[in-house]
Amino acid sequence: MGHGGDVIDELTTDHGEVEELFGRIEALPSGDPQRKQHMDQVTIELVRHSVAEEAYLYPAVREHLPDGDAIADRELEDHAEAERTMKALERCEADDPDFDLLATQLMTEIRSHIQDEENNLFPRLRAACSTDVLNGLGEKVRTAKKTAPTRPHPAAPDTPPANKLLAPGMGLVDRMRDALTGRGKDG
Repeated sequence: MGHGGDVIDELTTDHGEVEELFGRIEALPSGDPQRKQHMDQVTIELVRHSVAEEAYLYPAVREHLPDGDAIADRELEDHAEAERTMKALERCEADDPDFDLLATQLMTEIRSHIQDEENNLFPRLRAACSTDVLNGLGEKVRTAKKTAPTRPHPAAPDTPPANKLLAPGMGLVDRMRDALTGRGKDG
């Protein structure tokens, strides 16, 4: 899938990529080591996506939607819940008894989050923001994803300015760890 366009196009493309990875996981039998490889790739993509949303999308939601604070707070709660699940999954191998339960839990959480964003938040944001604002946010999100962490950090700040300051450093450490272990290379 191609990345680019405004923030909504960019994030919707991410959603499609994650759903494709979920399908690969669901197509494999329980205990198959490839399920762990695909879940590592899901985690990498979801963490990068979440960090970018937290840095740029949710501040825009707060600014441009009348009930933006409540929406952004709910979205951040969804992210925190998913991040805790990803952290638990990170400690499991595919044949771990908890892996399938946690994978199903994460897929349910993320699918619900995606459906809410695509059916409710994104249309409202598109109606409230100019094309220039949405395009600018798309560029900021793409840039943020390049330096974002690739592993869950549930205790890390999720709102500006702290998240924007700390994410690139955590991302560098995560990418170094990934390079050393080969994590995310088979996904």
